[in-house]
Amino acid sequence: MKLSNLKFLNDISKLKFFKNVTIDELQELNNLGAFSEKFFPKGNIIFHTGDVVSRMGIVVKGQVFIESNDLWGNRSILSVVEKGQAFAESYGYTKSPMLVDAVAAENSTVVFFNLNVLLEEIYQSYSWQFKIQKNLLLIATNKNIILSNRSFCTAPKTIRERLSIYFSQQVMINKSNEFSIPFNRQQLADFLNLDRSALSKELCKMRDEGMIEFHKNQFKLKE
Repeated sequence: MKLSNLKFLNDISKLKFFKNVTIDELQELNNLGAFSEKFFPKGNIIFHTGDVVSRMGIVVKGQVFIESNDLWGNRSILSVVEKGQAFAESYGYTKSPMLVDAVAAENSTVVFFNLNVLLEEIYQSYSWQFKIQKNLLLIATNKNIILSNRSFCTAPKTIRERLSIYFSQQVMINKSNEFSIPFNRQQLADFLNLDRSALSKELCKMRDEGMIEFHKNQFKLKE
């Protein structure tokens, strides 16, 4: 499906994945059928573990979780994809079977970009191909850093240590002791590989000891 809306092309031109790609070049890609759009209700799986995909997703509305689910139903949230961010680009580029699920964390609209246009030789002379490949490399490198940051959070044995590292990272990212997180309690537990009840109990202890204040997903670290 071709997307003919000029506003859509203007909007995606602002995304990191299409940095330095002109509107005319995006229109050229659109004419090749590189873009399609789909709505996903909350909880719907966009890509399944084991899928071999040829396209990546870009969140234009809502939020997507990248999850790992084992055979016993245990879930770990590996990363959060916010509006304007991409997912599954490495899988789509390499054609490797997906080792994770991409799930709509809330009602979400996703634009898919067919990555075959970056791989097929007939498009090598097109000006947009090198630009997007360069952007793809930078995005993939940044995602590796994000996953490394998560591994720092899940490495400690105690719940308080995991929370302390995660909160410290949020302070650095937000440049403030007050911040919001993209998780409810169950999702935070899944992200940190913790039991929800134990997590909630430890948060209350940290609050009672004067270390933090919180309301739902709003937190403040106290000195």
